[in-house]
Amino acid sequence: MWIGFIVFVLGMLAFDMLVLGGRNEHKVTVREALGWSVAWVGLALAFSVLLWWYLDQNIGREFANQKSLEFLSGYLIEKSLSVDNIFVFLVIFGYFAVPPAMQRRVLLYGVLGAIVMRAVMILLGAWLIAQFSWVMYLFGAFLILTGVKMLIFADKETDLGQNPLLKFMRRHLRVSQEYDGPKFFTVINGVRFMTPLFLVLILIELTDLVFAVDSIPAIFAITTDPFIVFTSNMFAIMGLRALYFLLADVADRFHLLKYGLALVLVFVGGKMLLAYWFHIPVLASLLVVGGILLISVILSLVLTRNKAAS
Repeated sequence: MWIGFIVFVLGMLAFDMLVLGGRNEHKVTVREALGWSVAWVGLALAFSVLLWWYLDQNIGREFANQKSLEFLSGYLIEKSLSVDNIFVFLVIFGYFAVPPAMQRRVLLYGVLGAIVMRAVMILLGAWLIAQFSWVMYLFGAFLILTGVKMLIFADKETDLGQNPLLKFMRRHLRVSQEYDGPKFFTVINGVRFMTPLFLVLILIELTDLVFAVDSIPAIFAITTDPFIVFTSNMFAIMGLRALYFLLADVADRFHLLKYGLALVLVFVGGKMLLAYWFHIPVLASLLVVGGILLISVILSLVLTRNKAAS
């Protein structure tokens, strides 16, 4: 199963890069983004059905039902938390005035880096939990603190110009003033420079690393099965680019979603801390998380309907 899924991931990435021209400059339309978003969600649902069928045939119906629910719950959590990445991506692309045609290429390489980072973090997290069961309580406390912090600072705007890493890179690295098409490096007067696009890529990777610290412990509240954690993460990450281009122009209409995501983190953190005394079934967790997200989305759309009409 591991080998089959990894082959699938590599095949989809190769298809994007070689057939669809993911490395080339291309402005993604809303229609294209919608099509790919539906495709990725459809593939995730198809995978859950295939997983259920395989486990049902080889192990048993009860085990198949449990693992399928774990995958769907983990996928929903990872998919929803990835929306927070989108808000930061918008700030980064806006600050650097990245042309829309170049954003697709940057996000492709960002996804490649995210896959490697998350695979390492998932395996490390699974090993830690297997060796030290008390790590789950640390994860739970961390998620609650992160959720509370998100609630407090949800409306605070990010000042990217004050980012310590960005200041460091600008002081110590040779960075050109202008873009050179989609290139990450350029040569000026015989000297090799990084382009601003490479700084954007570094910040995109850093953003995913920061959010992975939240999202990966969150899914461990649902399951400690590394295969389920890995597959749900990969489907969420590979569908992130399409989701970004789908929501980029209307992200301001989902301003309450940040509060919903914060409540999700508090819920899963509390689930981890209470696991020894009180077990919350996976289906109940799926319904609670789905309900929180649905309510936050509906309220966001209702409260901003006048803005959309104007």
